[in-house]
Amino acid sequence: MTRAAAELCVTHGAVSRQIAALQASLGVALVVGPRHALTLTETGAKLAEGLTPAFSAIGDAVEGARQSAVREIEISCLGTFALKWLIPRLPSFLEKHPEVRVKLSESYAPVDYRRDRFDGAIRIVEPDQVHARTDATPFLGQHQGPVGSPSMMAQLPTIDALAGAPRLHSATFRRAWSVWADLAGETLPAATMEREFAHNHSLVEAAIAGLGVAIAPWAFVAPDVMAGRLAAPFGFVGATVSIRLSAAGRSQGCGGERLPRLAGCGRRA
Repeated sequence: MTRAAAELCVTHGAVSRQIAALQASLGVALVVGPRHALTLTETGAKLAEGLTPAFSAIGDAVEGARQSAVREIEISCLGTFALKWLIPRLPSFLEKHPEVRVKLSESYAPVDYRRDRFDGAIRIVEPDQVHARTDATPFLGQHQGPVGSPSMMAQLPTIDALAGAPRLHSATFRRAWSVWADLAGETLPAATMEREFAHNHSLVEAAIAGLGVAIAPWAFVAPDVMAGRLAAPFGFVGATVSIRLSAAGRSQGCGGERLPRLAGCGRRA
């Protein structure tokens, strides 16, 4: 039942109801045993043997038609992660999978596939954080550290000097400075000046502009650090959170089997 539900992009209960309806229609038992260990009856085995070639032919015909069609998968993603990490890697993925059209939508909300209609989601997940009916796979470690414009960071050679600089915050994660200090084993005094921005991409741009120092994930700032727009002389420390990809059950076999490959296309960077 579980494998059938996954293949058909439906719930376990939906398969069970269809089997019960088929048995009622035929007037015979097709399966026996406890719910967690069902086996086919003799009649069920004969029916399956007779229908399997027909289903295989249907599957082959549908797959043949699907190969010439463009399939769309929608990924709900953190905006800054999409801009700085995912979008730069899309050309490589699309070159390998030209039959797939990728649509990106921005969201920071918890994922619940009972409500949400996208095919997959990328979120930064705390170790104890649970998203309803969602099985998420970690695919990128999280490292964070202080970043600022090269000219500003050149004036902050020590942690004490860093602590006195204007601190930039994102409204989506106001604890960034305190979390980083704990991970780095540092004790910071109260900020002399703080500036807050609605989203991480605004935070990163503010750091580039020299408005202060931000604590940012490496995945969000890697392109700017490597291009010299940001400096990170204090490095990055590993965090307990991870960046995870989840897929809606309905997406499997419907273009969603490409989701793990979409995440994997940039693990080396």
